[in-house]
Amino acid sequence: MTPGPQNLITDVPGIKVGNAQDETLKSGTTVLTADDPFAASVHVMGGAPGTRETDLLAPNKSVDRVDAIVLSGGSAFGLDACSGVVDALQEQGRGFAVGPITVPIVPGAILFDLLNGGQKNWTDNPYRGLGRAAFLAASESFDLGTAGAGTGALAAMQKGGLGSASMRLDNGITVGALVAANPLGSVTTPGDRHFWAASFELGSEFGGLGPDPATGLGSFPVSLKARAMRPATADTTNTTIAVVATDADLTKPQCERLAIAAHDGIARAVVPAHTPGDGDLVFGVSTGARSIASDPAAMAEIGHAASLCLSRAIARAVYLATPAEGDLLPCWSELHAKST
Repeated sequence: MTPGPQNLITDVPGIKVGNAQDETLKSGTTVLTADDPFAASVHVMGGAPGTRETDLLAPNKSVDRVDAIVLSGGSAFGLDACSGVVDALQEQGRGFAVGPITVPIVPGAILFDLLNGGQKNWTDNPYRGLGRAAFLAASESFDLGTAGAGTGALAAMQKGGLGSASMRLDNGITVGALVAANPLGSVTTPGDRHFWAASFELGSEFGGLGPDPATGLGSFPVSLKARAMRPATADTTNTTIAVVATDADLTKPQCERLAIAAHDGIARAVVPAHTPGDGDLVFGVSTGARSIASDPAAMAEIGHAASLCLSRAIARAVYLATPAEGDLLPCWSELHAKST
């Protein structure tokens, strides 16, 4: 198994991603779209999700194609980023046809970054504009780390961020992950040098330090994020939201199964994961370009690859975060770059 050419979710042919952020706000939005409407479903395992249009992604619901997926900061305010994407899609004449009307289908999910030190005293909600800008910026190349929906993200011990990774399977199928990592749990082992996801690293995509050689590492972390955000409670300021995508021709129920399998990637990269105070959520996406009808075992391999890509993407999100004025927590790079 090897990464795709860019080691981004956009290595899946047809997928595009755009970012928009506001440095003063310390927040932003990331939009995933494609050349054509794509199959999608979702699975939620965190106890505190914030979502829009996710009910229609259930396998028993009638809409089987969507036009874009939004990941955003801003908590409930950030859901308005979906409206900005809908506006832009409508102008392009894209969406679900209902007689003479075209309705863009844009599910979304948000993370909590309202207490990260940025200025949140807006008069008009900024996220609609950020959503529109992110959609219009969508391309095959995009920034990671302190960008888009990861701009204001914080992990337990250091800045979080936006991450992505991809994998090309031996059968030619491509799988990729995109994540905004803002978890309650820690992405690094005690001492905060090694990543929990190190066993799945390909090359030196997040430092090449290898797994932590210590044992007995499962203690619940003392969260620096929780301390920095007092008097807010630690269990209300978190979430890891992600998209996993493939060019394999998956049905809507198979997209849900893909999302379920990918949640293992969160659990392998964040300790603890899926807590009552996280809104952990994964969208599963298929562009449908490659048939797997003749390979009954392919679905298991695709789900496994998605979980590995998501683990790697989470570590890359933290590894690639960059410092900014007013940060509450340091970046991993500030603490450990000299030791790599």
